[in-house]
Amino acid sequence: MQGKPAGQRRHRGSFEAYFKNHWQMYLMLLVPIVFVLLFKYAAYPGLRIAFMNYKPAKGYAGSEWVGFETFQKIFRDKDFLKALKNSLVFNFLDLLAGFPVPIILALLLNELRFQRYKKLSQTILYLPHFLSWVIIASVALNLFKPETGLVNIILRNAGVIQKGIPFLTEKWHWAVTYLLIGVWQNMGWGSIIYLAAITGISMDLYEAATIDGAGRLRKIWNVTLPCIRGTMVTLLIMNLGRVMGSNFERLDSFGNVQVKDFQYQLAIYIYEKGLSGGNFSRATAVGLFQSLVGLILVLTSDRVSKALGEDGLL
Repeated sequence: MQGKPAGQRRHRGSFEAYFKNHWQMYLMLLVPIVFVLLFKYAAYPGLRIAFMNYKPAKGYAGSEWVGFETFQKIFRDKDFLKALKNSLVFNFLDLLAGFPVPIILALLLNELRFQRYKKLSQTILYLPHFLSWVIIASVALNLFKPETGLVNIILRNAGVIQKGIPFLTEKWHWAVTYLLIGVWQNMGWGSIIYLAAITGISMDLYEAATIDGAGRLRKIWNVTLPCIRGTMVTLLIMNLGRVMGSNFERLDSFGNVQVKDFQYQLAIYIYEKGLSGGNFSRATAVGLFQSLVGLILVLTSDRVSKALGEDGLL
C-alpha cells in the first residue's frame, strides 16, 4: 500500500506538534464556543413560541398554533408603537452622540507622551464600562438631585443658576442626561478597539509625513484616520444592528413616573406586556422582530459600505 505524500505527513506532524504544545488555548476556546452554542443556537427552537398561544403548563405540544396573530396584535398596540418610536429615537441619538467620542478619545490617548499618565487615564476611562447600570444610576441620582444634588449645589454657589435643574425628573432634561451618561459609560471601552487599530499602523507612514513637514493634526487627518477607517466602518455597521435594541437595566434604573413618556421603550414593553404578565408569546414575538430588523440594518449598511468602496463587515 502506498503511503501518504511526504508533504501531507509533514503537515500533519507539524499540526500535532503545535496542538501538543498549545492544547491549553484550544481548551480555553472551548468554553466560549460551548456558551455560544448553548445560549444562542440551542435557543432557536424556542422561537416557535412567537407563532403559538404558548402556555407553560401545556408546553410546546399542547399550546395552540396561531401563526402571525401575535404579531398582528403587537403592531396594533399603541403602547408598542410608542415603545418602538422611543427606542428608535434614543438609539439613533445614542449612536449619533456616542459613535465619534471613542474615536476622538483614542486619538487623544495615542498622542500622550507620558506613559504613566496615559495608563492612568486609560484605567479611569475604561472603569465605567465595568460598572452596572444600577450603580451608575444610584450615583447619578444623588449627583443630579434638583435641590440636594452636588452638581446643582455647585452651579448655584457659582451663580450659574438660581433654581435646581431637574436633570432626571423632567423628561427633556432626562433625555439629555440619559444620553450623555450612556456616552460616558461606553466611550472608554470603544476607545480600546480604536487604540488597537492605531497601534497596527506602520511607523513608516508617520515618518514619511514628518519628512513632508506634517504636524500632529495633519498626521492624524492624513495618516491615522484613513488607516482606521475600516475599523470605524465595521463598528458603525455593528452599532446600526443594535438600534432596535434597548437595555432594560439602564432604563429601569433611570426610570420614574415623571419621565415615563421617554423611558417607555421596547425593553420595558417586553417586560410589562410580556414577561411580567406571563405572555411569553408576545415577548418572543417582539424580540424576534427586533432581531430581524437589526439583521436587515446590518446587511443593508454592509452592502452600502461595499458600494462606497469599503471592505464592509461580511
